[in-house]
Amino acid sequence: MAALNVRNLPAEVHLRLRQRAARHGRSMEAEARAILEEACRSEEEPLGPEALRAWVAALYEERPPADTAAALIAERRREAREADGG
Repeated sequence: MAALNVRNLPAEVHLRLRQRAARHGRSMEAEARAILEEACRSEEEPLGPEALRAWVAALYEERPPADTAAALIAERRREAREADGG
């Protein structure tokens, strides 16, 4: 395993990392590792179902908007009509 030392970390960043780690029930080191792993994930790598659900939940803070699928379908239909000139 490789190691990484981070020098000159601002106190505010250190505090936020500590708070975030506590919220997730992890050590600061584990939290930093999770953040780095997420940030370095290949853009080409698709999210699995559980990761996608977690991402959506975090995005909407556990309160997704109602009728999301219907709204997306309607939006695509509008785009198709506009592309066809009508």
